[in-house]
Amino acid sequence: MTPQANPQVGAAVKAADRAHVFHSWSAQELIDPLAVAGAEGSYFWDYDGKRYLDFSSGLVYTNIGYQHPKVVAAIQEQAATLTTFAPAFAIEARSEAARLIAERTPGDLDKIFFTNGGADAVEHAVRMARLHTGRPKVLAAYRSYHGGTQQAVNITGDPRRWASDTGTAGVVRFWAPFLYRSRFHAETEEQECARALEHLETTITFEGPSTIAAIILETVPGTAGIMIPPPGYLAGVRELCDKYGIVFVLDEVMAGFGRTGTWFAADLFGVVPDLMTFAKGVNSGYVPLGGVAISSAIAETFAKRPYPGGLTYSGHPLACAAAVATINVMAEEGVVENAATLGTSVIEPALRELAERHPSVGEVRGVGMFWALELVKNKETREPLVPYNAAGEANAPMLAFGAAAKAQGLWPFINMNRTHVVPPCNITEAEAKEGLAALDTALSVADEHTS
Repeated sequence: MTPQANPQVGAAVKAADRAHVFHSWSAQELIDPLAVAGAEGSYFWDYDGKRYLDFSSGLVYTNIGYQHPKVVAAIQEQAATLTTFAPAFAIEARSEAARLIAERTPGDLDKIFFTNGGADAVEHAVRMARLHTGRPKVLAAYRSYHGGTQQAVNITGDPRRWASDTGTAGVVRFWAPFLYRSRFHAETEEQECARALEHLETTITFEGPSTIAAIILETVPGTAGIMIPPPGYLAGVRELCDKYGIVFVLDEVMAGFGRTGTWFAADLFGVVPDLMTFAKGVNSGYVPLGGVAISSAIAETFAKRPYPGGLTYSGHPLACAAAVATINVMAEEGVVENAATLGTSVIEPALRELAERHPSVGEVRGVGMFWALELVKNKETREPLVPYNAAGEANAPMLAFGAAAKAQGLWPFINMNRTHVVPPCNITEAEAKEGLAALDTALSVADEHTS
């Protein structure tokens, strides 16, 4: 579709937004949201007709891009057949979505509890773990994000938690491995893995294993920086959970459904959790949907004992129809394979070449269509480009970098000192190269703030 300029409509949309919409994670008077006129495939455009290549996939959820005709048609067909129905009934779209998801989840995660998104999926996974074990505590990592609802944000390990942290959520935090900024003085991935596991087991021992219901980890942490766990780490966590009778929860809200070049990131590590949360890519965000994939042991806990939780819109027919169509499209069009192939052959070599040339790029890490560039002031000292949780003038270098990317027609995903490269999983090679060229130009602005 060719974008058409209509600035008068754009001005009206912006005015209504500024008058009435309350935006998340924002100081309302300090933001200037872009008015979006439309989107298709890997692009969206504003009312001035300027087109942007979306290297953020919305909020890392449009895994098959915008407006895929088969998914749009499935939503339209479902709306004409059965727009909505209560969750206590068996509905074709809901049953088929659950079947298709269960076919792709690892191990025996064959029961699907549907939610409206990722945060409430985490809420319910934690509730299931506590009820299954009869224990109160949850262990969660620093450098993590698990959602914005009350329990999920308190499990989160980044600064978005701070304003809501009452210290009463029953959460104990630990350091997960991240060699580039190691908390364990490690020099190799092997050392980082071993020392992180030792630290985790020590935390379990001193907290009291009999008090711990669950350990929750993002299989590959997303907004915190796409830190790929070292070989053996997740398997080691699985062993610790088995040793102490702790439920192992993997959060695949961001990493799932093709993002890592596999259906789920857990497939990369050969690990099967007891519970796995998902959302976002399950239907490319076309209609809100999330869920918890449940192991047979935990499902058995609630075979004759009611599960005390539910949602009015659990397994909403429109959302589930979108999931069915999305999963089928991904299978038919080789979207997961495309993410793996382009990640290896195009994205990774290009990003590593950028790191060689740009003094602002301290590290490149990722897999599939899930990459991060760690931006630094100095490669030798690894001093971050801006301070941790920087705001205002202190965050100016990152704001300048973001503005430079947008000026090049590239919409980046930026969090703290990182820019994420997370385009749709069905992006073409030409589109990927277009985005990487724009990123190259924008990094020159970040380079101006290095020493």
